[in-house]
Amino acid sequence: MLGEINDFLNNLIWGNILIYLLPILGLFFTVSSRFVQFRYFFKMFNILRHTEHDKEGHISSFQALMLSVAGRVGGGNIAGVAVAITLGGPGAVFWMWIIGLIGMSTSFFECSLAQLYKEKDANDSCIYRGGPAYYATKALGQKWLGVIISILLMITFGFAFNATQSFIITTSFESSFSIPTWMTGVGLTAIFAFAVFGGIKRITSFSEVIVPIMAVGYLLIAVVVIVLNYEKIPELISLIVTEAFSPSSAIAGGLGAVMLQGAKRGMFSNEAGLGSAPNVAAVAYVAHPVQQGIVQSFSVFIDTIILCSCTAFIILLSGAYVPGNEGVQGVLLTQNALIEHIGPFGGYFVTFALLLFGFSSMLYNYYLAENSLNFFSKGNKTIFNSFRLFVVVLIVWGSMQDLGSIFSFADLSMGLLAVINMIVIALLYKPVIRLIKGYDRQIKEGKNPVLRYNDYSEFKIDKNIWKEIVDNINDKRAKA
Repeated sequence: MLGEINDFLNNLIWGNILIYLLPILGLFFTVSSRFVQFRYFFKMFNILRHTEHDKEGHISSFQALMLSVAGRVGGGNIAGVAVAITLGGPGAVFWMWIIGLIGMSTSFFECSLAQLYKEKDANDSCIYRGGPAYYATKALGQKWLGVIISILLMITFGFAFNATQSFIITTSFESSFSIPTWMTGVGLTAIFAFAVFGGIKRITSFSEVIVPIMAVGYLLIAVVVIVLNYEKIPELISLIVTEAFSPSSAIAGGLGAVMLQGAKRGMFSNEAGLGSAPNVAAVAYVAHPVQQGIVQSFSVFIDTIILCSCTAFIILLSGAYVPGNEGVQGVLLTQNALIEHIGPFGGYFVTFALLLFGFSSMLYNYYLAENSLNFFSKGNKTIFNSFRLFVVVLIVWGSMQDLGSIFSFADLSMGLLAVINMIVIALLYKPVIRLIKGYDRQIKEGKNPVLRYNDYSEFKIDKNIWKEIVDNINDKRAKA
């Protein structure tokens, strides 16, 4: 009975609410901001090149980006894309791209809000905290809403998704190398514990090493596949676009199924609007909230437009995908496709890719849970260390459990989180529009933008934090 209720609610939230709410509000944010994700796209490279963290140990915009990519890039890029193609055909890839491009503006809005309403960590003045719980509480004055958001984040990412990631990684190694799940689980847990007991600074240090390796490695494999099949690329692009509007008869459900699968997998993969990425965006040390909004919107581009496309090309350029055949899907379809392209090495590569993608996601998931805990505990070290120990134990436990039902429940809690977060962002879109106009104005004046915090007093931001940041950055720029 509980399983049926959970499935009903999941289908209601994801299939009847979010499937419309996310793209509609994403389009609203895109138009109202004058297509901010495209106007500012190339500014992102300049922001990352001139990142403004300092010797005191602030977390840079690049480090926050890498931690965010660590979370967005995961099993959805390998298995989720394969499921979308199996159930929705090649045309699903096109709608995944559309959702990604629209989602970039949603991510910009929620991450800019997280920066604007951030606060200092109680134990480390160089660490900032923020996210949906914080901007819902400060901007809307609704502490109860912040509590609900924090609880949903903690359950979804800190507990359920991390235990599930552990299970996926350990079973994948057992399948490929015949290593018992408990052995892989113990090794995974040891590395994970070392990272999380070092706090957010050590977590970001891990992420800025792991994420580029896994992303570039996966991209290079895809480039090899594309080069080996370069003559088929124009035909493949044409197939994706054609099937997006006129799917073959082998796709059950027709055009509706194609759009639904592409949209669902795109939303699951890039997380734009789900309320998770803003928690990471808030930690970055930047002169203006818009800067991190720009950077975080790029992480959606990396996830959906680049890495999801890698998986789609690997599958569709092979003979592993057979339209209408739902017998082989998920990781197995991606593995079979890569084996066909480059031999047995392809299967092992997917296993190691899952390890890196999964482990980086675990670090990201943990930080979301820690940030949620901070909303309640305000930096109590005893509570934090007890929580870290509990999460570490969950990793070992998860490596030896089949967590299908828990994962399904986590989908439900994440769906609820997304609905709440999207409504909150919609209510708070005016401060972001004001931020964009202020940023544009300074650009036109020929200035390197900083937040003019006195212009935002009506929005109940912490002006002391921004005064300290802006004064410090202005002093450094004057000396440079």
